[in-house]
Order: sequence, then structure tokens, then C-alpha cells
Amino acid sequence: MKKRILCKVLLILIICGLFACSYMDNNKYKETVSNTSVIYYENVVAITFDDGPRRSTTVRLLDGLKELNVKATFFLMGKNIIGNEDIVKRMYEEGHLIGNHTYSHVELCDVCHDMALEEIESTNNLIYDITGYMPKYIRPPFGSYSDKLQLEINMTPVMWSVDPNDWNTTDTYGVVKAVVSKVKSGDIILLHDFYDSSVTAALEIIEQLKAKGYIFVTVDQIILD
Repeated sequence: MKKRILCKVLLILIICGLFACSYMDNNKYKETVSNTSVIYYENVVAITFDDGPRRSTTVRLLDGLKELNVKATFFLMGKNIIGNEDIVKRMYEEGHLIGNHTYSHVELCDVCHDMALEEIESTNNLIYDITGYMPKYIRPPFGSYSDKLQLEINMTPVMWSVDPNDWNTTDTYGVVKAVVSKVKSGDIILLHDFYDSSVTAALEIIEQLKAKGYIFVTVDQIILD
């Protein structure tokens, strides 16, 4: 499976490079979808994680979420699913929502259309093969997405409203403070389960926000499709 997907992705990338996607209306394609619209229930937030799964960190996060009785949304990278299928299965079985974060974290508006579709579809197929669930939600890397792509794949893009840039620091306290001091009802929090410091921060954020009366939901319970 891994070798077949990698070969297919590489082939499309070569074709895209040779033809430079001359058939595309580049200006239209580089439009970015606006911020996600949410339903503002009182004291409800969604916590989301990008870039996983990673065995050394995602398992610890899942253990913590289970202990805290919180459901999260995970936007998975296809290449990181390989070898971590059991973690993905656990996510699904424990009630977390699984979404798509492309196969290799490409900026979807900067690659040709066929490559963008392959990045999305190959990841969807990997998730479906493990869980029997076809993802309905996508978090485009860098927030780069287009109306044209959305119409073709029929998935809901999920952006974010609170981003502590946890991927760029090991300052757990700073990440926690950045989130807790800014969060409000209806927010979608962006974190990454790929880093130890991010997982530590995430669990502390959850504890502090629960103490303030916040309820955690998955993004399908908070956004307007």
C-alpha cells in the first residue's frame, strides 16, 4: 500500500512539473477559503491536532484524553499513518473525529490539481481502510485551499481561531497561556500531536479550560458545513 501510494504521488508530481499545470486557472485556484463558520454554543470549544499520528506522542495524548473524558479532532497526514494504523484505529474506536491533513503536508494551492487531489484522496483511502469511515473534514496545510477544490472533493475545510504556534516552541507554559488567555466560546484550537511539548500543553489547556466551565466537542458538533 505504502509503495503504491508513494509511486502514484511521485508520478503525478512529475507530470505536474512537466506540464506546469497549464490547464489551470491559477488565479482562481489560489483563492483561499474564508474562516470556518461556527455555531456559538455557550462555553463550547473544539480542540484539534494536526500532523500525526506519531507513536511516541499521540499515544500519550490519547491516554490523557481518555483520562480527562475529552473527545478531540485529529487531522492526519497520510505518510504518518503508515506503521501507525493501530493508533488510528484506537482514535476512531475511542470516539475522536478523524480528518484529512493531506498525505505529505503540501500547500494545496501551490501544486497542480491532480497532485492536490491525490494528496487528499490517498489519505482518505488510508483512513477508510483502517476505520471504515470516509473523512468528511479536511484541514488544508497552511490554510491554503480553493473553492474549486472544495466543490470537487465535497469535503468541509476546517480552519482555526486560536493558534499558539506550538510547533515553533518548546515553551509549554507559553503555549498554555496563549490559548487559555484568548479562548472564547465557539473557538477551534489548533495544536499538533507531533511534539512532546505540545501534548503536555494540550492536556494542561484542557484541564484549565474545564475548570473554567468549558465543554470540549469535535468539530462536526461546532461548525456549519
